[in-house]
Amino acid sequence: MGNTVIKTVPQQALNKEEVTNTTLKQVHYEQISESEEFKHLVKRKRNFLVPFSIFFLVFYFTLPILTSYTTILNKAAVGGISWAWVFAFAQFIMTWVLCTVYVKKANKFDQMSDEIIENLEQGDQRL
Repeated sequence: MGNTVIKTVPQQALNKEEVTNTTLKQVHYEQISESEEFKHLVKRKRNFLVPFSIFFLVFYFTLPILTSYTTILNKAAVGGISWAWVFAFAQFIMTWVLCTVYVKKANKFDQMSDEIIENLEQGDQRL
């Protein structure tokens, strides 16, 4: 059985010279992937990404479908502005909100993965 090896470099090593002078630590991916912490991270990411992706796609494709096949969005919402314009503007808001939520969640996921690697480097027996 071949072990897949991931070499980690400290984030402070920004240029190539620093990377080559840094002692690279070897981490076995299979060992990480079998750990409970990694499985928990993958589950949390999946539980976040799947519903958000489905919501985004449904919301995004609803506008062209409704404007192409129905007249429901042709009615005036406010003055001369139709519901189609309101829905289109809502897509911008939805995108900004989802991007903000995604960035915050991604930072947490990055922190969790850093902790997993840190635990492995410290010789945590659970990994």
